[in-house]
Amino acid sequence: MATAVPAAPDTDLMTPGRRKASMLLCLVTIVLAVLDMNIVSAATVPIVRDLDPVHGVDRLPWLISAFALAATALLPLYGRLCDSYGAKRVLLGAVATFTLGSALCGAAQSMTELIAFRALQGIGGGGLMSVTMVVIAQLKGAGKGASAKGSAMGGIVAGLGMSVGPLAGALLTEHVSWRWIFYVNLPLCLVVLVGVALAVRLPKAAGRGGLDFLGSALAAAFAVGLLLVTEWGGKDYAWTSPTILGLAAATLAALGLFLWRQAVAAAPVLPLSLFRIPTVRLGFAIQGLVGMGMIGAIVQVMLYLQIGRGVAPTTASLYLIPMALGMTASGLGVGKLLARGHSVGIFLLAGAGLSAAALLLLGLSGPDTPLWTLMAELALLGAGLGQLIGQLMVVVQQAAPPQQLGVATTGIRFFQNLGNALGAALFGTLLSRVYENGEPGRSMGAVRSLTGAAREHAVESFTDAVDVVFLTGGGVLVLVALLVWRLRVVAGASLDGDSGGDGVGGSGEAEEAAAAEQRVAVAA
Repeated sequence: MATAVPAAPDTDLMTPGRRKASMLLCLVTIVLAVLDMNIVSAATVPIVRDLDPVHGVDRLPWLISAFALAATALLPLYGRLCDSYGAKRVLLGAVATFTLGSALCGAAQSMTELIAFRALQGIGGGGLMSVTMVVIAQLKGAGKGASAKGSAMGGIVAGLGMSVGPLAGALLTEHVSWRWIFYVNLPLCLVVLVGVALAVRLPKAAGRGGLDFLGSALAAAFAVGLLLVTEWGGKDYAWTSPTILGLAAATLAALGLFLWRQAVAAAPVLPLSLFRIPTVRLGFAIQGLVGMGMIGAIVQVMLYLQIGRGVAPTTASLYLIPMALGMTASGLGVGKLLARGHSVGIFLLAGAGLSAAALLLLGLSGPDTPLWTLMAELALLGAGLGQLIGQLMVVVQQAAPPQQLGVATTGIRFFQNLGNALGAALFGTLLSRVYENGEPGRSMGAVRSLTGAAREHAVESFTDAVDVVFLTGGGVLVLVALLVWRLRVVAGASLDGDSGGDGVGGSGEAEEAAAAEQRVAVAA
């Protein structure tokens, strides 16, 4: 079904001051999204003590995962809503839902209530990051360099939020109350709601058409099933247990039905035509692998510090700050260089290379490795990731047809979240298997309680297992570098900013070229 191409933002309404205010509101929204993905982890003990001291510990996994499950499940629908009804309306709806969920979480009187309200908060939270990136792309749609710079700033804020979240949660819980990790959102949310309503002016939606609710439900079923398999497998249930095997079969069935639905639906939530565009297809794959490597690194570093080095959980979170600083420094530098016309393809390749090198260096860590060395390696990892995360989204947004900007943006976030889930599961299983080979019959949780030679041997076995995981993660990032190289060949001039474009050809590349011409006409 043909749809109209969205018009460019009204330049008379979007004055420079209004545009800057809108960008600031977008960055605040991203901070809210990233903080709430991580902030609860530091308050689990007080929450259990206050709400359910008897059975609360058994329900903690649901408290931690409820937000991520709800946020990921709704991502494809958010993209279609943006393309059909306009990103501004959808963002306001997402922030309002997030605000309501935050208020209810802070007032929860039982673990059941808190888990349910946390899921409601996640429904809104899924739109905070993804829809905000659609808004940023439309605000900066008048220029490619500006768009890249805006996304780089989004990546910087996300990196800072990822590292500051656990620390902020610990401080609020210790000095005020765990309820304030939710209440602190309310004034910021109100500022965003009022500011977006008054300041933001965006292109009108391409056309309502229709919403594929069945496709959205199937996408949600697949995402939730995959996340539950990765969350439960090898921990709550054996990988070969009937529960995991049955859930995996149901997840694969949901995926098959979802793909069928996308092929026949009039307004699919994740159009299969996007996968015929080589740049979009590669961008989705790369983002998923980056998510896998990133979550693997963060989780394993935390385990290494707490189990292998005896660092307290709150203190361990401080070691993520160098990674955030690395992301900030590289994001600022890349944003400025891109605004001057430098090639985004070079930065993507450099980011993949630096990230791979950092993970491989982390794989050489031992029980006696100086902690400052670990911090330097994490800063290097952040410098690499800072060149990858935001810029990949820009590349996909520029390659996708304008009327599918929303589904392309939420699509890349969807694949990153799925990569995070798969990375956490696969690396966690690998860690357990390698450790069990060195310490048969002894759990990793028992390492900290051991003493003498037994502890030294257990720590060495655990460190060896973590090293294997880091080296595997480095291999994943090497694959990312190879795919980025292929992306540069496929995208040609649109990625590297030159006039060569060697290796560009075929129907997919022709579609991208036509879309690029269309975008130039729209911007003009």
